[in-house]
Amino acid sequence: MRGLALWVKRLLLGCLGLLLLYQFWLFGWVLWWNWANPENTRFMNIRLDELRVRDPQAQLKKQWIAYEKVSNNLKRAIIAAEDAKFVDHEGFDWEGIQHALERNQKKGRVVAGGSTISQQLAKNLFLTPAKTPWRKAEEAIITLMLETIWSKQRIFEVYLNVIEWGNGVFGAEAAARHYYGVSATQLAPEQAARLAGMVPSPRFYDRNRSAPGLARKTAIILARMPAADVP
Repeated sequence: MRGLALWVKRLLLGCLGLLLLYQFWLFGWVLWWNWANPENTRFMNIRLDELRVRDPQAQLKKQWIAYEKVSNNLKRAIIAAEDAKFVDHEGFDWEGIQHALERNQKKGRVVAGGSTISQQLAKNLFLTPAKTPWRKAEEAIITLMLETIWSKQRIFEVYLNVIEWGNGVFGAEAAARHYYGVSATQLAPEQAARLAGMVPSPRFYDRNRSAPGLARKTAIILARMPAADVP
């Protein structure tokens, strides 16, 4: 029994060591991407693998655009739609999380997430769409890393450049060209609001661009945009 207990202890210590090494690996990437722009993210790799099941030659649509070149209309629209308290919180909107929990309990299913821009970015950079306790815990750890090391402007810049905006479409520049044939620099208020409304379900709205729900969301976001606080 003593020998078994020793092996169990060693196994647990080994697992803990691997977990710590993984966190240091993530931390290294977070440090590097504070200065270098990410070429690919975990979400991008997942989507590309899915696309290549049908078309081995498939490529993602993505093009980096500097923060200062992104239309202020789009910046305000995303803040208004996804995270109104972005510039004030430290990675987590506790009121938003509580509100989401209450809505989910009322509906009996997950209808709201309450994730901030920082949390969404953590997930997109390193994790998968799976909604598991492990993923949520890892998302929280990465969010703390991002909020500690990066400025709000850097978090928002990377977010605007890596989030999914359609079937194989990633980032604001690719999205603006995909949907409107213009650069993200040139987006008008209504165009920006519509793009922001697509963020929670980008592939659905790519296929259903005239969905009535999207028009309603666009109008709500447009009304909120003037009050949006942008980093």
